[in-house]
Amino acid sequence: MQLTDQLNLGQGFRKYFRIDAAIDEALKDDVFRIRHSVYCEDLQFEPESPDGREIDVYDAHSVHCLLSTSTMPRQPVGCARLVLANPQDPDAPLPFELTCASALDRSIIDPAKLPRERIAEISRLAVHRSYRRRKGEDQTTVQVSESDYSAGEHPRFPFVPTSLLLGAVALAECSGIETVFVLTEPRLAAHFVKLGVEVRQIGQSVEHRGRRIPSVMHVEEIIRNMRAILHPLWHVVRQDIARGLEAARNSATAPDATSAGWPEAEAKPAS
Repeated sequence: MQLTDQLNLGQGFRKYFRIDAAIDEALKDDVFRIRHSVYCEDLQFEPESPDGREIDVYDAHSVHCLLSTSTMPRQPVGCARLVLANPQDPDAPLPFELTCASALDRSIIDPAKLPRERIAEISRLAVHRSYRRRKGEDQTTVQVSESDYSAGEHPRFPFVPTSLLLGAVALAECSGIETVFVLTEPRLAAHFVKLGVEVRQIGQSVEHRGRRIPSVMHVEEIIRNMRAILHPLWHVVRQDIARGLEAARNSATAPDATSAGWPEAEAKPAS
């Protein structure tokens, strides 16, 4: 990675990668195949599927982002998911509400008392093995270390984990989501904090494929407090995600906002 790419992360990102709101079936297929390679094949958290795709019941009311290489042929790199409230059953719990049912400190925040159409959960953040596989990285979905600033065959940090997080934030903002929850390993939560993202722990850690911490983040605060160096990257990611969602909403052949699982939200300029 060249110095100019580090100084302007938006320009560097465009050089190596692209990010899309995975709305059409082809992009969603790439998302599900990355998830299968990570969660089923590499980590064996889920059983392998004959069709090579990892899908669960929450995908019916989720939106996704897909990170790919910018050069052709396009190579899928990573993905993230934003689980929205089920439009058919808004009071149904989000995944973390089930996993952390007895561990949440509801004096800090009680998800059950929040407007369900304004909350969501970031999950299934995964990076293909080709972009994370180094010595000792076999047992994690996303790896972050200081050495990721160095050059290499597959340039990664800050683009890969950071752009996926920002992609999920952009999905949330464009969907009218105010509060996002995440159940994550402590190391990844610490990475978010280093980016200027306020991650507030809302309960005891739980054993869920390793130790995981339930946390809350507020979308407006993420955008307002993110480090200045990330602003160019945020503008690029936000612009691309918003463009994809808007195209889907305006397309006569694409599902509308309601059937796709996200609320109607007026597109706002990137901040």
